[in-house]
Amino acid sequence: MKKMKAVIFDFGGVLIDWNPYYLYRKVFTNDTEIARLLQEIHFDEWNRYFDQGYPWALGIAEMCRLYPTHADMIRLFDERWLETLGTTFKANIALVEAIKNSGTPVYGLSNWSAAKFSLVRPRYEFFDLFADMVISGEVKIAKPDPRIYKLLLERNSLRAGECIYIDDTEDNFHVASQLGLQAIHYQSSGQLHQELQTHGVLKNPINIKASL
Repeated sequence: MKKMKAVIFDFGGVLIDWNPYYLYRKVFTNDTEIARLLQEIHFDEWNRYFDQGYPWALGIAEMCRLYPTHADMIRLFDERWLETLGTTFKANIALVEAIKNSGTPVYGLSNWSAAKFSLVRPRYEFFDLFADMVISGEVKIAKPDPRIYKLLLERNSLRAGECIYIDDTEDNFHVASQLGLQAIHYQSSGQLHQELQTHGVLKNPINIKASL
C-alpha cells in the first residue's frame, strides 16, 4: 500500500456542525416555516456566493432588496451567524490529533466565508492542528471546483495520490476522487476511523466512544 503523506479534512459536517436551522429555530415555531423561508430566498444559492468570497454587506443588502418581506430574517442570518454553529465532533477532532501525532501532517479545505471564518478561527483550538487551511472565501473558489483542491496541493507541494481527502458532501468527494485523491465520503466517526486505519495513517486505534 502506498504511504499517505497528508490527510485533508473538510470542516463543516466533519469537524463542526453547521446549519441555518439552529439560528432560525429560535425565531420560527417549526421547521416547515424555516424550509419555506430558505426556499423562497434561494438560500443555498446566495450562501454559495459568500463561500466564493462575495462581500457580506453587499450581498445582504441585495438580498433585502430582492426579498423585502424577508429582510429581517436575511439580516438576522448575518448579524447572528455564530448561532448557526452546532457542536464540534470531538471523536473526529481526536482523529485529527492522532494523525498529526503519528507524524502525518493534516490540512484543511473548507467552503467558508472569509468574514465568518475569521470569527470562528480563534474560538476553536483544533484549527491549530492544521499545517495549512484553504478557505474558499479567502481564495474566492469554492468546492466542488477542482481548482481549489489543486490550489491546496500546489501550495503545499503535495501529490494527489499521496493524500487522503475527507468530506461529507458527495459532489466534493467525487471531484476529489477524479483528481486522484484517496477520497473518503464521511458518514460516521466509526467509519472514518476504520478507513483511516486501513490507509495506515493511524499508528494506534483510538477509543471513538470515549471521544464522543
